Amino acid sequence: MGSSASKRPAQRSYLTKPWMEMNWGDKESNLRFITSYKPQAEDQQFRILLHGPAGAGKSSFINSVNSVLQGRVSTVAPVNNPDQDGFTKKYTGYRIQVKDEDNFYPFVINDMMSLRTNSRRTRKVNVKDVKKAMKGHIRDGYTFNPECSLSKSDEHYNDSPGASDKVHVLVCVMDASSERLRTEVVENIQDIREEATDLGIPQVAILTKIDVACPKTKNDIKKNLRRSKLIHDRVQEFSRQVGIPKNNIFPVKNYELEKNVNADVDALILHALKRIIEIGNDSLKKD
Repeated sequence: MGSSASKRPAQRSYLTKPWMEMNWGDKESNLRFITSYKPQAEDQQFRILLHGPAGAGKSSFINSVNSVLQGRVSTVAPVNNPDQDGFTKKYTGYRIQVKDEDNFYPFVINDMMSLRTNSRRTRKVNVKDVKKAMKGHIRDGYTFNPECSLSKSDEHYNDSPGASDKVHVLVCVMDASSERLRTEVVENIQDIREEATDLGIPQVAILTKIDVACPKTKNDIKKNLRRSKLIHDRVQEFSRQVGIPKNNIFPVKNYELEKNVNADVDALILHALKRIIEIGNDSLKKD
């Protein structure tokens, strides 16, 4: 037998055609959309809830959104070493101040404790807390307890939530550099999605750390992201596992080590944020 018969064909790391639509020239128009956005009801806040495994980059995404909108790298949400357990322990809503103004954007991004999958009990507690958060029952400052869900007698329980307290879009934040999700994580995300669907809350996903997952993308996001087979495959696999449509999964690179903002990184974050607002706002119109 010739040696060539046993050789496997080299696996292509890049696709011949782009797998995602991305107009890099839309950065300014996306920024204008976000800056001018207002919910239909006067004085209402549009609430975005982030959830996902520890280390996926939820807090870093909040900081990245703030950095893009401020035009400089900045930190509003505390973050931990990505190799360590999730840093967020409290339910916290972050409002983003309009650059060079005293007012804030009419949306709030809520961060919460990472998914807990070490036991069936903690998974159930996590789902219950996410459901309460989506319904507007959890007040800012609540410290999550992995063994016990928030009780109605707790001072942080909001027994009469208004429209601004409720979540309008649920965002699952996932790490693109993780090759495969554990079964318990997938089940946890699916359970949370079912609760969100029952409440009429749309769901999207943010795929972070695309630069870690794909080194060529790190070298040139604009040139290589849309043809990266690895990122394409991660999006497809995540969509298959949890059921979020591929066109509702947005790859981004968070600001983590950078000292200055970058136009291409900004463009991805603004594209994702605009779509999150649009998708959530569609559900608001149905209310």
